[in-house]
Parts: sequence; C-alpha cells; structure tokens
Amino acid sequence: MIKTKRIYEKYSSEDGYRILIDRLWPRGVLKNNARVNLWLKEIAPTDQLRKWFSHDLKKWNAFKKKYIKELNENKCTVDKIKNLKKEHNTITLVYAAKDEQHNNAVVLLEFLYTL
Repeated sequence: MIKTKRIYEKYSSEDGYRILIDRLWPRGVLKNNARVNLWLKEIAPTDQLRKWFSHDLKKWNAFKKKYIKELNENKCTVDKIKNLKKEHNTITLVYAAKDEQHNNAVVLLEFLYTL
C-alpha cells in the first residue's frame, strides 16, 4: 500500500516506510523528529515547475500534466519507489503542502498506481 500524509501530522507506526517527496525541507520540522526514512527530493517537481505552480488552483490541471511528464522522464527515481514497495508493506509519501488535495503527493500517488 502506498499512501500520503502531511509531515506535520503525528507520526504513526502504520505509516510504514516514510519518504519525503519535497525538494525543500519542510519549515519548522527538525530532521531528528521527522521520522523520514528517505528524502527523495529528485522525485519532486523541478524548482521551475514548483515556482510556476505556486499552489494556484487555476494552474492545477496544467501542473498535473507537466509533473507527470517530469515523472515519465525520471524513470530511475520512480523505480526506486517501486523497488521499495517490494520491500515494505506500507509506504507513506510525506509532503509539506497545506492543500491536501492539490499537491505533488496526490499526483505522484496517482501516477504510481497507474504503473
């Protein structure tokens, strides 16, 4: 199972293997307290795409398309998550965005389930 969770939510043992999928470290979160098993910043949208989107909901559909294009071009990093899924029953994609429905974790999760 692969799921998503905001890094600001309380850690749970049910999270399984936690992968931070943001390019920038989340504000206000100490690395010792984050309980992140892997920081896979290469899977995050490029800085250019992240800054362009800037969490503007009018750009959401275009952001999804552009991010999926980046994911398709980043096969090696996507394969890392697929291989980790073989080793762990549960993987939680951890992210910092406030909007829980419109962020890179939502797109990545959907992308991983289409493979």
